[in-house]
Amino acid sequence: MRNTAQLLLAASLCGCVTTAPKPDPGDQRVNPIPISLALEEIVTTGIRQRLQDPASTKFGTMLAGERTLGGRQQIVVCGHVIVKKSSGGYGTEEPFAAKIYPDAGSTFELVAIGDESPKTSLLIGDTCRAAGLAIRDSNPKADL
Repeated sequence: MRNTAQLLLAASLCGCVTTAPKPDPGDQRVNPIPISLALEEIVTTGIRQRLQDPASTKFGTMLAGERTLGGRQQIVVCGHVIVKKSSGGYGTEEPFAAKIYPDAGSTFELVAIGDESPKTSLLIGDTCRAAGLAIRDSNPKADL
């Protein structure tokens, strides 16, 4: 009888083992960080390299944060850029989202840059908000 009670007690405790919860892979939030001069240089250089008239590019406010996703450290940067149009004048502020990988020699990856289409701007805004870097919509569309 005593052995049976011990066996039942041991069996009931087997289900009580707790495990640490796994991080939510859908969590895209970052820990906000200040934008250093070095980080600003990486971002501005990376974006300018992808534009037709890099010398005339102007940058607005930028927000940055860091996170680790899939075991890889990332710095996410969201902001606005103004590029010169082919007609010679400046366009509107367009949003951008970029990633920098510090553990890979500060590799720069442009995730997306606005192209004056509401759909692209909304997608970038949603991406930045999901990361916790809500950039203001500089070009609100009244007809959305």
